[in-house]
Amino acid sequence: MDTQTDIETKLKSIFKKVLDIQESEIIPGAKLDESLGIDSTEMVEIFVVIKKEMGVSLKDNELKKTHSFNEIVEILKSK
Repeated sequence: MDTQTDIETKLKSIFKKVLDIQESEIIPGAKLDESLGIDSTEMVEIFVVIKKEMGVSLKDNELKKTHSFNEIVEILKSK
């Protein structure tokens, strides 16, 4: 698997594309629903793009909007 820096860079790119936000808006330790206002539909979009672009096998609902950016990085590192 990629290094943590590679994962973070790819994940930030996915967030920017799906949510149309600036990288500076991503707060690594904050819950996504609180810091970015992500709803469940947006989380599904992010989930699909992560699986497609990163080639990671994830179970349905493994990534939740109540996770933080850092928690998602850790989940992806374990794959």
